[in-house]
Amino acid sequence: MKTKVFKSGNSLAVRLPKAMEIACGPVSIHREGKKIIIEEVSENGWPEGFFEDIRITRKDFGREQPAYTEKSL
Repeated sequence: MKTKVFKSGNSLAVRLPKAMEIACGPVSIHREGKKIIIEEVSENGWPEGFFEDIRITRKDFGREQPAYTEKSL
């Protein structure tokens, strides 16, 4: 599906096709490489699934061995 980006004052705007309709209100926008992601913001102010996406699942997180060696004085 294609659409157009256009100038609106000093900003850029994008027209969403009817098939991509979302409720009017706050959205979150961020870039991932060449992609620009627009997400509806939930009532608590965070995009849906935000905390699931950033959850750290490594069992050893924060327990890595230091990358230095001690030397005697």
